[in-house]
Amino acid sequence: MTTGLLYDPVFLEHKTSPGHPECSERLDVSIQHLKQLVWFDSLTHLAPRTAELNWIESVHSLDYIKRAESTCQSGNDFLDSMDVSICPRSYDIARMATGAVLEIADKVINKEIDNGLALIRPPGHHAEQDQALGFCLFNNVAILAKYLQQQYQLDKILILDWDVHHGNGTQHSFESDPSVLYISTHQYPFYPGTGAYSETGISKGVGATLNCPMPAGANDGDYERAFKDIILPSIDEFKPEAIIISAGFDAHIDDPLGQVNLSTEFYAWMTERIMEKAEHYSDKRIISVLEGGYNLDMLPLCIEKHLSTLNSYGM
Repeated sequence: MTTGLLYDPVFLEHKTSPGHPECSERLDVSIQHLKQLVWFDSLTHLAPRTAELNWIESVHSLDYIKRAESTCQSGNDFLDSMDVSICPRSYDIARMATGAVLEIADKVINKEIDNGLALIRPPGHHAEQDQALGFCLFNNVAILAKYLQQQYQLDKILILDWDVHHGNGTQHSFESDPSVLYISTHQYPFYPGTGAYSETGISKGVGATLNCPMPAGANDGDYERAFKDIILPSIDEFKPEAIIISAGFDAHIDDPLGQVNLSTEFYAWMTERIMEKAEHYSDKRIISVLEGGYNLDMLPLCIEKHLSTLNSYGM
């Protein structure tokens, strides 16, 4: 089997305001770079679909979904906050972004591919049940976790979020749910203000939220220690049946939005460690979903490292 890549030019049609860091060029430069790699054609190329509303509603309130649709279609420039820049097509494309991750999940579960990367936008991990936030409309990875549990009866899902920003929306979606382990490495204190080490879940979910806050200036060695000492042992204890990666690449040393100093090569290292756990516990099942990453020169290289490592089964 091979690795799946889901990209479609429709994701370029989510137009944000001039100068906005979450711009169409992020995907455009990335896919153009990937197409030049000798192993690009060895990937299984997938097409998106529009996510059914019942799956969007598994995480978001119906009132919010309707407000997102009407606000986008009315021609407003922003949804809920000034950092969520939208256009009339944004609602439809956000549903396709969510549908894309569900499509990869179907292929992974049905063993048509080993794993896959959704090269999509808008991103999702800041989106709350009833609020757009931090460039995000729908929480793609949270919806995906619900989908894997309800559509395929998988019990234990791991979400690993290595974006430089804490995934507040994802954490809040599962903070009382012991069946979803949410692990986040992120700069702290930093936007959006959540993600302290003391945030470990609530009620029955205590212990199923694991935050690894990193100071500004943290580097490969700091992250490697967090993985070896905290993250990987927690995965061993949890034994996930599927692994979702919120794959933000804005913890890179050259990213303009964060102050964490990861190297390009370290994204391959993290991917390798997670692939080892997926092979041991999850029948190789990894669905990776693009979140942040705003340096237009380095983002394609980071995605290349991540994707080529995922594809090492098929190379």
